[in-house]
Formats: sequence, C-alpha cells, structure tokens
Amino acid sequence: MTEEKKPVYFTYKDRVFRLLYRDKHRLLELYNALNDTSYTNVDDLTVTTLENAIFIKMKNDVSFIIDCDMCLYEHQSTYCPNMPLRGLLYFADLYKKYIRNVDLSVSRQIKIPTPHYVVFYNGTERKEQEFIQKLSDAFEDESEGCIELVVRTININYGYNKELMSRCKSLADYAYFVAEIRKNLEQLALQDAVEYAVDICIEKDILKEFLLEQKSEVIAMSIYEYNEEYVRKALFEDGVEKGYNQGIADGESKLGRLISLLMEEGKSDLVMRIIQDEKVREEYYKKYNM
Repeated sequence: MTEEKKPVYFTYKDRVFRLLYRDKHRLLELYNALNDTSYTNVDDLTVTTLENAIFIKMKNDVSFIIDCDMCLYEHQSTYCPNMPLRGLLYFADLYKKYIRNVDLSVSRQIKIPTPHYVVFYNGTERKEQEFIQKLSDAFEDESEGCIELVVRTININYGYNKELMSRCKSLADYAYFVAEIRKNLEQLALQDAVEYAVDICIEKDILKEFLLEQKSEVIAMSIYEYNEEYVRKALFEDGVEKGYNQGIADGESKLGRLISLLMEEGKSDLVMRIIQDEKVREEYYKKYNM
C-alpha cells in the first residue's frame, strides 16, 4: 500500500536559505567566500537579524556584524526592483539598535560599521552573473539626492558564479538542491519533486547533515516557496499582478486585497483557484467579509 502523504500546511514565513544560514559556521563560510577572508572563529560574528522585522510580507534573511562590517544577506527567488528601499529601512533599524544609548549631539564623530547589502538571487528572470541595484534608481526626479544605497545581487542558480561556489560548499549545495527541484518539476508533482530532491541530495552528500536534521521543515518550506513562485509568475503572465497591486494601493480591489491576504497567510495554493473560478472567489469574499 502506498504511504499516504501528510498534508502540508503553508504557515512558514522562513525560507530554506534563511534556515540554512542560521548556522554561524555556514554564515562565516559564506562571508569568507564573498570577501576572500579566512575567519575561523564564529564568535567573531555577531548576528543582528531583527526577528520581528518583516518587509514586503517576508522576513529579512540574516544580518550580522563582523570586524567593521555590518552585513545584510537576503535571498530572492523572483526579481524585485525595490530591494534598495527595503535595505534602507532595514539598515535604519539596525543602526538605531546599534547606537541606541549613544548621544548623537556629542562633538566627537561616532563611528559605525560599514553597511554591505548582498542579495542571493536564484530566479529565472535575470541571467547576469551579478548586477547592481541602486536606491537612486527609484528617485522620482532622477536627481542624485542626498542618499544612496547599493545592493549587490549575485546569481546563485546552478552553473553561475562557479568561482564563488568553489569557495563555499554550502552555497554550491543549495544551488544544486534548487536545480534538482526544478528538474524534477518537469515530470513530477510539486511535493514529489521536492521530496525526491531531498532524498537525492542526501544520497549524494549534498547538504546532507542539514537535510537530515531539517527534512520536514525543508520540504514544507520548499513546497510553499515554489507554490508562491508559480502563482506570482502566473499572475504576471495573466496581467493580473499589476491590477491587483494597483487595487491594493487604491483600496478598491476586493480581488487584490484577497490575493494579498492569502499570499501573506501562505495560502498560495488557493490563489489560482480563486482567480479562475468565480464561485470560489465569491465564497472567499464572504469568508473574509469583503
């Protein structure tokens, strides 16, 4: 008899990347690989992630201070042009926390860690090995203004940035894991594709220890993330995304508010049904008193 699959509840706000780099040894490995450094003591690294800070309905992945650097590392599976603005808000909160007891009116200059913002991107829209995003690109009048923030975005899809991957096994393994899921999706249903990818990676000693320890969480997070990625892609292709985003901004679109609410609750599996089926849509309008 085939073992009955347990239902997956999409209640996760984390992502596999964030879970992977909660481990300070892996985080230090990633920092060394990016900066050509050789730190070995994880106590040199102080995690500063703001656990209660959520921007764009997603937690920021990880931030930390090491030596004179304040680093913010994030993972994105879809291209987002608003990362510099997101980083500005996040760094502002980090610096508030860092200097919370400092009198800024003193005559001496107060030294602060240098900010570094890196996004690890494994979406399919952008094909560059690496690209830069700037806060000034969002300025309405296109002037220089008095503030700039630069985001370094690194493509971590399997086969990209091979030199970096050679210096950071955990990142190379993560890229392989994601590629394995995408390959499996060509022939398997989502849950089967994720579970098979986990088993294959364990067998090949790819993220083996991490996957053995966190197997159920990784499967649930991956299923949620790929459901969300599929829904966002479908919305964009159907021309719905722009409409519901504008509807949310205007406070007028019931459909836009409903989609946003369901995505925030992790119910991406329902979104396409609601878009495509008027009866289902009306049912959820009533459920959420819209």
